[in-house]
Amino acid sequence: MTKVLLLSDTHSYLDDRILAYAAQADEVWHAGDFGNHDVIEQLQAVKPLRGVYGNIDNAEIRKEFPEVLRFRCEEVDVLMIHIGGYLGKYSPLTKAELEKQKPKLFISGHSHILKVMFDNKNDLLHLNPGAAGKVGWHQMRTMLRFTIDGAEIKDLEVIELGKK
Repeated sequence: MTKVLLLSDTHSYLDDRILAYAAQADEVWHAGDFGNHDVIEQLQAVKPLRGVYGNIDNAEIRKEFPEVLRFRCEEVDVLMIHIGGYLGKYSPLTKAELEKQKPKLFISGHSHILKVMFDNKNDLLHLNPGAAGKVGWHQMRTMLRFTIDGAEIKDLEVIELGKK
């Protein structure tokens, strides 16, 4: 069983609450727009970190994190892309990646809109944790946490961090 904390769009901002939730997870996944390397270092100091770079991330971050990340967590195939779009309006990159191989879990960020949607056509769960940072048009800072137990994704919880 793997406990995951999923966040995105920190835009150079982390607070003690985010780090406290990270400490409760087995892994932290970041769907892009870290903002600076300090965010990465703080998260890596707490738990193992997986992620993709976002459109605001600099060359240093782009060397460390890919644009497209595919991995397996227990028995769940995961695809993560920062600018992924969403059900019915996937980005061209996401469409191309889905044609190559469909994951069980697709994660994106960028929109600052929290989304949990099941894509029946592609038989996958799509998660966007919203934005955990203070930059952007969102009003509420959000993250997601869930558990992967074998092939099952369960115990999904929305975490509201308060207004930005």
